[in-house]
Amino acid sequence: MKRIVLLAAFVGLCFSLVAQQTMTPELLWKLGRVSGVGITKDNANVVFTVSTPNAELNKSSKKTFLIPMTGGAAKEIADSNDYIKNDHISPNGKFLLLADDVKVKNVFAKDFYPELSKSSAHIYDQLNYRHWDEWEDGAFSHIFVQPIGKAGERKDIMAGQPYDSPQKPYGGDEDFIWSPDGNIVYVTKPKSGTAYAVSTNTDIFSYNLTTGTTLNLTQGMMGYDQAPAFSPKGQLAWLSMKREGYEADKQDLIVNTGTSKINLTQHWDGSVDAFKWSADGRNIYFNAAVDGTLQLFVVNYPGLTMKVPEVKQITHGDFDISGLVAQAGNTMVVTRTDMNHAAELYTVDLTTGALKQLTHVNDEVYSKLATGKFERRYVTTTDNKKMLVWMMFPPNFDPSKKYPTLLYCQGGPQSPLTQFYSFRWNLQLMAANGYIIVAPNRRGMYGHGQEWNEAISKDWGGQVMKDYLSAMDDASKEPYVDKARLGCVGASYGGYSVFYLAGIHNNRFKTFISHDGVFDLKSMSGTTEELWFTNWENGGYYWDKNNRAAQKSFNQFNPIDNVAKWNTPIFIIQGGKDFRVPIEQGLQAFQAAQLRGIKSKLLYLPDENHWVLKPQNALVWQREFYKWLKETL
Repeated sequence: MKRIVLLAAFVGLCFSLVAQQTMTPELLWKLGRVSGVGITKDNANVVFTVSTPNAELNKSSKKTFLIPMTGGAAKEIADSNDYIKNDHISPNGKFLLLADDVKVKNVFAKDFYPELSKSSAHIYDQLNYRHWDEWEDGAFSHIFVQPIGKAGERKDIMAGQPYDSPQKPYGGDEDFIWSPDGNIVYVTKPKSGTAYAVSTNTDIFSYNLTTGTTLNLTQGMMGYDQAPAFSPKGQLAWLSMKREGYEADKQDLIVNTGTSKINLTQHWDGSVDAFKWSADGRNIYFNAAVDGTLQLFVVNYPGLTMKVPEVKQITHGDFDISGLVAQAGNTMVVTRTDMNHAAELYTVDLTTGALKQLTHVNDEVYSKLATGKFERRYVTTTDNKKMLVWMMFPPNFDPSKKYPTLLYCQGGPQSPLTQFYSFRWNLQLMAANGYIIVAPNRRGMYGHGQEWNEAISKDWGGQVMKDYLSAMDDASKEPYVDKARLGCVGASYGGYSVFYLAGIHNNRFKTFISHDGVFDLKSMSGTTEELWFTNWENGGYYWDKNNRAAQKSFNQFNPIDNVAKWNTPIFIIQGGKDFRVPIEQGLQAFQAAQLRGIKSKLLYLPDENHWVLKPQNALVWQREFYKWLKETL
């Protein structure tokens, strides 16, 4: 009996040790990535996919599954075509919509000089010569309509137009759909060349299959108009921003009644992320940022009455409703994340807001992990505002010990810092490596009202930098924060923040990491592909001496001008195919650090864009990230 008791104790100890494993880069890149597809025609099952990275093969595989709405075992299926409604098949079942590239413009030397077919030259006479991570090749994505089963009879409904639908770089199948009456509705930015580079004015068009005529449904609406979707009753809704050139403007829900356009969220101080019509067409469900999370909301559609639409929040809690999949009756299927858990599908009771986990793709992995807790803090800023700061703690955190601490600087600059789960900037993984994370919802993040969101534009190096330091100084008051071991990390605008703070931090930080960060605002403006971004954020062009806002931005808030004050080790990461924050930004910063005699390192990823998408590159990124922190912090 004694031997049995000892054996049981040993087994219990083993299970305890297993449960105390922590997240690693290799484990992170084995997690299944869950994405909801839709609901079956009988409303009984949910279709979803799971994409799983394979580091050895340096690619991912994807499988499609079916799971009952009420929960249960998931069943793998070949594809979703036999189960769910296809928005690309016409209401009468006779036609199919598809997108394909069409050569519209001459770009290559061989286009102009056929006899010089071996030349690799590109020839451009206007802007937009490259976009995101591709050089302009003269081909544009167009929408085709094709009789079912007759591929040879397909018709280009955008023939000759130098425009893309779906939009680039993020547009997908949601950019072109059928209307209930058999018209084709699609999204494009009807501009080319320089006009394209300085504008965010996408429009929604309706193509009449019978007459071959096209109508602009959003004529005179000057910002982004996208994500068209019809209600069961035939009303068209879409997402819309008012101001041209401002990608982070308040995004509202617009409904076209046929005789007028109604803004359902005009009087609500928030910005809509994505939406779904209710099954009865009386309401629209959407998710949006609020106080450092993404939650599910509903707004009623009052039709042509004079009633003001009412917005209600359905879910509450420290998690993100990161995607809306489908609704059946009183149940909505959503994707949910938090800082310790990747996306899984959940159902939401639309009356109570209660959530129930539906898929369990990564449960086994998480059941063996010791996770760190996260908590909210509200910090008073230098201008006497209350700022939300997320704090993430290492697993098995002991408040009697001191921990190295990282200031996490979010990109955007207007993207919210919520209960997200990233496969690169993973706060759980940072905490698992023994670091406390300080993640402030500084100026520029939506979810705290439009005024807070807009405060960052034309003030990149101003109040927001004080917000960062207020968050870090507040955290540093805690006895468990090792003030001699503070680091600062971030990407994109977060990388800009790192570069800027490196010149003004007054020796607070011991190390910096900047990924695809903006280092020189002038050369950024001169080489980035979507000029509307730098034009709006900096207030104009750097050479316009009469533009006070632009002169302030380019001359007062430029990290390159503070290099003489750099005195701290810095690790710089740069993607070779990043045309948003181009390669010279990272190279200039590394060269400056080297010439200043500062301990520095450059990780160059020649085949990555603004993201790191290839599994092996991602693992190199993670290993170098923590190697640098171990060396310098």
